[in-house]
Amino acid sequence: MGKLFFTDYGNAAKVERCDMDGTNRTWIVDSKIEQPTSLALDLINKYVYWLDIYLETVEVVDYQGRRRQTITKGRQIRHLSGLAVFENYLYTINSDNLSILRIDRYNGTDVQALARLDNAKEIRVYQKRTQAAVRSHACQPDPPGAAGGCSHLCLLGSSHKGRTCRCRAGFVLGADGRSCK
Repeated sequence: MGKLFFTDYGNAAKVERCDMDGTNRTWIVDSKIEQPTSLALDLINKYVYWLDIYLETVEVVDYQGRRRQTITKGRQIRHLSGLAVFENYLYTINSDNLSILRIDRYNGTDVQALARLDNAKEIRVYQKRTQAAVRSHACQPDPPGAAGGCSHLCLLGSSHKGRTCRCRAGFVLGADGRSCK
C-alpha cells in the first residue's frame, strides 16, 4: 500500500501513518493513548494493532484510524514486548518469564503461553501469504545499479510508481533530484 506505520509517545502519544518517503504524515490514533510500544499490521484486512503498556491494553484500528476496539486489558500487558499478527492470533513476548504468548484477536480472554525463550524482546511471523507480491517499482536498480536512479537512497512515495531520492548524512541532494554531493 506504500505506507509506513509507527508509534510515538513523546510529547503527545499517537499511532501515525505516512508514505514510505516520510511525506503525508497522518495521526490515526491520538486520543486515549499513553505509551504505545509495539505495533503489528494485518496486511490482508488492513488493521493496525498496538500495545499500550501504560494503559495496559492491546488495541486495534483500521488503516484510517476508525473502528477502534480493545482486544484485551490488564496488568499483564505492561510486561509485553513485541507484537505480531497471523491469522486469528496476536503473538507477543512476556518480558517477565520470556514466554511467547498467543492472544486470540477476536476473543482477547483466550491467552496461551506457547514456549519460553532466552532473552527474547521482539517477535515476527513470516508466512508466504503475508508477503507482498513483488512488482516493478520506482526504486528498482537502473543499469548502472543505482536504486531508482538515486545515487544514495531511494524511498518509495505513496505508490509504487513514485519515489524520492535522499542523501546520507553529510551530503546534499543535487539539482537533478537524484545525485548527492
